[in-house]
Amino acid sequence: MSEHGLSVTQHAGDGPAVRDDAQPDRVQPVFWFDLGSPEAYLAAERVMAELPAVPEWVPILEAALPGHTAGDAAARRAAVERAAQAQHVQPLRWPAAWPGEDARPAMVAATYAKQIGRAVAFALAAFRQAFAGGRALDEDTLLIAAAACEIHPRAVVQALGRRSVGAALDAATARAAAAGVRQAPAIAVGDVVFEGADAVERAARALEEAIA
Repeated sequence: MSEHGLSVTQHAGDGPAVRDDAQPDRVQPVFWFDLGSPEAYLAAERVMAELPAVPEWVPILEAALPGHTAGDAAARRAAVERAAQAQHVQPLRWPAAWPGEDARPAMVAATYAKQIGRAVAFALAAFRQAFAGGRALDEDTLLIAAAACEIHPRAVVQALGRRSVGAALDAATARAAAAGVRQAPAIAVGDVVFEGADAVERAARALEEAIA
């Protein structure tokens, strides 16, 4: 269902909710992201501070989601720039290759970062290089982001060529698709998936209700 431009998908039979081991009585939200998405960048800058429970960050390949469409580039730029201004985020600098850049190498690197416990730090560093610095998500940018969170450059280069890491990204994308995710960012709270410009706010309210 959609309300005020927000997509909300209910999935009653997708299995047990993910829970935060540090907070066993609480549902742990899941934050699905793609480093090529400026909307995901804006959500990433807020999600840790605004959600009342720590989310799991899961890299996915947005272009591989069923039914995903990129939309009109000019309209997206304008909407993201308005949202950034409203959130008091510094003005965006758009990568020259956006839209249309192949995000798979970046998401393979993000998947490796998740595997070693650095998903949040790496994703934020890469997002800022792309949309605050205007850099393409090429190997040089990924290595800069890796260095910012103390991941060895050689390990990232090796991960980019490792089939098992790419397979893990594909599996995560498939799980997101099975949950009903059609775009990034998306946030799951239990069996409910929130997408769109208000996803962080709606997810935060759902979590507050669940905690209460």
